[in-house]
Amino acid sequence: MKSDRLRTKSLDEMINIHIGEVGTEKREAFEEELRLDVLGQTIKKIREDKHLTQAQLGELVGVKKAQISKLENHLTDARFETVLKVFRALNAKINFNVVLNQNVIAESPALQVAAEQ
Repeated sequence: MKSDRLRTKSLDEMINIHIGEVGTEKREAFEEELRLDVLGQTIKKIREDKHLTQAQLGELVGVKKAQISKLENHLTDARFETVLKVFRALNAKINFNVVLNQNVIAESPALQVAAEQ
């Protein structure tokens, strides 16, 4: 007799099924988009925590409000320099990890970008 029970699957299993296995081109693209989306959400949260509007942050960074909106909503490929300027304006610390073939080859301690002005 066939069981009518549903088998539950983990989030990782569902991602593997619907997006692709780790290491595939489709999965790598998905994870890159996810990282960039998280970056935008982080910028938005810090900006809101500091009670700044997008226009005010844009003024501090030297870009228009629309650029901040696009960055927060991942609607543009922002230059790395612009991202650093945003974090500098927010007086936020950031960390970098460089990974090559699953091995961390460079890892920075918290980088105080505000101090680099």
